[in-house]
Amino acid sequence: MTDKYLPKAEQKTEFVRSMFDGIAHRYDLVNRLMTLGLDRSWRRSAIRLMDLDRGSTIVDLGCGTGDLIREASRVGLQSIGIDLSFQMLVAARNVNAPFVQADASQLPIATGSIDGVVSGFALRNFSDQHTVFAEIYRALIPGGRLSILEVDRPQQRWIRFGHRIWFNHVVPRIGALFSVAAAYRYLPQSIAYLPSPQELETMLQSVGFAQIDRRQLQRGLAQIVTATKPMMSSC
Repeated sequence: MTDKYLPKAEQKTEFVRSMFDGIAHRYDLVNRLMTLGLDRSWRRSAIRLMDLDRGSTIVDLGCGTGDLIREASRVGLQSIGIDLSFQMLVAARNVNAPFVQADASQLPIATGSIDGVVSGFALRNFSDQHTVFAEIYRALIPGGRLSILEVDRPQQRWIRFGHRIWFNHVVPRIGALFSVAAAYRYLPQSIAYLPSPQELETMLQSVGFAQIDRRQLQRGLAQIVTATKPMMSSC
């Protein structure tokens, strides 16, 4: 598989918006199938690792149909869901939270007003990751927490081989069977937009984040990166 399914930089935001609008009605089903249900435990871990007190307010950035918001609600967190795709927000059912359609690079959130930000499998789809991190940093209170759940690149050879077969060949077939084929050809290729651990840490540090930690899940099938806005931040 080549990168022919990846949009040009100037087209990425509109491409991502349109793509997710098109798959919203089957997004949850295909997610469960393509991760064999593991994404549920990964989302719980992403919320837990934020280590926030009950009653804290978080933003779920790239919230989709609200899976992370449901997990946050179970541990007593209040959530605001933000997504670029209007149809993904329409597809969010049985979710008790306000939703806002917005671009992650221009968050409609007051400076220093949010206790935490969580984002699940959205990093690869942001057109300008550095600007998104700067916006998250701005919106967080001093001491606020960021938790990013994303796919990863397994290091062990046999896991990496199986992961490549599954992600590059099986997932597109599942997507074609249950949803929109083109979208699930793009999603495996979008790992090209994923920063390396070192690049991601550097980006987070460059906007001011500290206490950056990375944990691999299921031997590198996914990862959670957490970071903290320092208490002495001037923003």
